[in-house]
Amino acid sequence: MSYAEYNFDGLIGPTHNYAGLSFGNLASAKNAGAASNPKEAALQGLAKMREAMGLGLKQGFLPPQDRPHLKTLRALGFSGTDTQIIENAARIAPELLANCYAASPMWTANAGTVAPSPDTLDRKVHFTAANLAANFHRSIEAETTARVLAHIFSDEKYFAHHPPLPGAMHFGDEGAANHGRLCENHGDKGVHLFVFGEDGEKFPARQKLRASEAVARNHLLDPVKTVFVKQSGAALDAGAFHNDVVGVANGTVLFLHEKSFADKETAYRDIREAAPFVEIIEASAKDVSLEDCIGSYLFNSQLLTLPAGDGGGGEMALLLPNEAQENPRVKAFVDETLAKNNPINRAIYKDVRESMRNGGGPACLRLRVVLSQEEAAAADGHFLLDEAKISKLEDWVNAHYRDRLSPDDLADPALMEESFAAMEALTDLLSMGAFYDFQR
Repeated sequence: MSYAEYNFDGLIGPTHNYAGLSFGNLASAKNAGAASNPKEAALQGLAKMREAMGLGLKQGFLPPQDRPHLKTLRALGFSGTDTQIIENAARIAPELLANCYAASPMWTANAGTVAPSPDTLDRKVHFTAANLAANFHRSIEAETTARVLAHIFSDEKYFAHHPPLPGAMHFGDEGAANHGRLCENHGDKGVHLFVFGEDGEKFPARQKLRASEAVARNHLLDPVKTVFVKQSGAALDAGAFHNDVVGVANGTVLFLHEKSFADKETAYRDIREAAPFVEIIEASAKDVSLEDCIGSYLFNSQLLTLPAGDGGGGEMALLLPNEAQENPRVKAFVDETLAKNNPINRAIYKDVRESMRNGGGPACLRLRVVLSQEEAAAADGHFLLDEAKISKLEDWVNAHYRDRLSPDDLADPALMEESFAAMEALTDLLSMGAFYDFQR
């Protein structure tokens, strides 16, 4: 049976703004209060999707969530008409309003964790929507994310869905941003790498070991093919709030900074024992500091296996943000990596600056889902992209998005009305029906 990897990117929503809500995310804090460009952000994201499709790769997307999230504001005691809720929240608790306006579901690496059918005991594709308990504005995503995933992958013959983990911070789960899969071919039984953290001196860890263990159990993974590794405290305190800021796994390759793990030798031993085929490509701190790594999002690039048979053993490309090219030390390391005898032999730099300014690089914007041909056929085709569908989404963005948005604009009910009108048009385009909370 033939398998392929689909990258499901988050379609950036019309309320994309810089409110600086994410503690520990240096870029988010640095740009707090600045004006954003939601239209440019969404078009940059779609251009990145088109780039991946141009490489012959499979591409899907997850729709934005409804923002402002009035259901949450009502639960917090704001009442009246929709307009009154926005006006009262802006006057009484503007920080809560900002949280309920966040377009953070765009970073679908945090949407959840996925286990392909070759890896699971029941041979189904398993999904667990992340609870994102570390940040209020992200925790309100979980219910809708689970609904979106169940909508796209609805056939119970092929797909199994698990609710977000209970227990809040005790089982804090940040999804695929702390998870990777190693395999020789997409259809082979893979090795799952879960990276957890413990609070650093400056910043808290978001992914808990107990959460990773629970996801692995729910997904019916083989313990022999499952590795749990502790994140480096140095990386966490340098601003690597997710492990995908300092490392990425793809196919036979683990590409990462040498300071990624708390105990590198033990981690590498355990990974090689589970995946003897793995090739570890490491950036030394001498060549690329953690500061350079995090500032450029070098390892938050997409490491992509180019089509060559069944998705494994082929050449690989790095899809990086322009910021990586602009840093001379990072660019030199990338060039050196390409020149060596390893699967990575191509670098593509893309402008995703609107996302980067909020602390999300190319890999933050995508969730990997490996599907067989039958599984892909069972998924909702509205969310599997081709050139015509990309063009329709670009037309939708151009029709509904602002090209400038400041945090002060969140107090204007007109933004809510524009956002809801955009989402109404999108649900019509995607034949979703009355999907969002504001439509019910």
